[in-house]
Amino acid sequence: MKRVITYGTFDLLHYGHINLLERAKALGDYLVVAISTDEFNWNMKQKKCYFSYEDRKRMVEALRCVDLVIPETCWEQKTTDAQEYKIDTFVMGDDWEGKFDFMKDYCEVVYLPRTPEISTTQIKQDIKGMEVKK
Repeated sequence: MKRVITYGTFDLLHYGHINLLERAKALGDYLVVAISTDEFNWNMKQKKCYFSYEDRKRMVEALRCVDLVIPETCWEQKTTDAQEYKIDTFVMGDDWEGKFDFMKDYCEVVYLPRTPEISTTQIKQDIKGMEVKK
């Protein structure tokens, strides 16, 4: 069985996320998705999510392409996750190109193209712009 892992916040789940997760799953048989916890997002990335970790986890778990959801609590856990979950392929969006090449010591590393016309940041900006126009 070929195991694949990817990481993300997955706030305001949209079709760009779905595209990434489906393409990641197509690279193997079992997809593990590590979702950034609220604490990790705030303390390490200074990001506040709209949905709580538990809500984001529930949404991602509901996707048929996802086999397991785990919490991402720190940057350093990627190497231990690869070993613990016997990961064959580590997948990230190409906006992270090169940043996780150190994972090649543990598994194959694949950077997938993002869905160009959609992003959570853009959705938040669009909604904010809609509120201003009212």
